[in-house]
Amino acid sequence: MASKKDEIKDVQPIRSLEKLEDMKWSLKKWCGERDYILFLLGINTGLRVSDLLALKINDVKKKKDFVIKEGKTKKQRTIQLNNVYEELNAYIDTLHGTEWLFPSRKGDKPISRIQAYRQLNKASDMVDIPDGIGTHTMRKTFGYWYYKQSKDVAKLQMILNHSHPDITLKYIGITEEEIENSLLNFKL
Repeated sequence: MASKKDEIKDVQPIRSLEKLEDMKWSLKKWCGERDYILFLLGINTGLRVSDLLALKINDVKKKKDFVIKEGKTKKQRTIQLNNVYEELNAYIDTLHGTEWLFPSRKGDKPISRIQAYRQLNKASDMVDIPDGIGTHTMRKTFGYWYYKQSKDVAKLQMILNHSHPDITLKYIGITEEEIENSLLNFKL
């Protein structure tokens, strides 16, 4: 299996809204509500999988937003849940006997990063998303679509805690896409 650094470099955002919807459907139908909600939170918040898996029910239950101290950067960030509030709380209502938002079936602990990776790959295989899916796909997908909707690289840079706008654009694959698109109709 690839190292964490390799996975981050190799995975790409999901750039097709159709494939994004297919992925949601696949996770919900074939993997389960837990994995669907993990993906939904990941693509709508841009949190790293390590921060998502560390969430407890009380961190988010009946909240429109919450403050998290990100594990990697140790920076505080306010996470908005308005866009996933209803589905998230309906899922929480199904959880019993655990404090974890994404509980493992192996005792009272959250699922592992490896289990999250397996479930994402299982779902992506079913909907014919090419190689390059990993847990970091969720964060990159958030970044890609946030940028596509807002065109605000400065805010996205701050959200993702990157040191430079160029890093952010490269991270979400925008520079490569823009170069390819600019060459489509190039003719001398």
